[in-house]
Amino acid sequence: MPHTGGCHCGKVAYSFEGEIGTVIDCNCSLCAKRGGLLHFVPESAFTLKTPRENLGSYRFNKRVIDHHFCPACGVAPFSEGADPQGNKMIAINVRCVDGVDISALDIRAHNGRDA
Repeated sequence: MPHTGGCHCGKVAYSFEGEIGTVIDCNCSLCAKRGGLLHFVPESAFTLKTPRENLGSYRFNKRVIDHHFCPACGVAPFSEGADPQGNKMIAINVRCVDGVDISALDIRAHNGRDA
């Protein structure tokens, strides 16, 4: 199933394929502050609809994940990194996906604070 999403002002937009299954509620210092709920897809299932120049980026801790945000409205709709096997992955903030009912999701806690 195709999904669309992006930031509040529309300067960052994306689409991705696949069903949204279990969503991760990470408690790392960044996710806790921005309130992200994460759904992971392979890079091949993700399409950025706007130019990369529209993205702000932030790295912290081990500096292996690009946490993207909109420089205009400040919303952080997705991040880019790799899974433990080295496969490129996109972490999508499902709060930024169009038409998602957050109350209907299977949300699992992840202890990113101590990782």
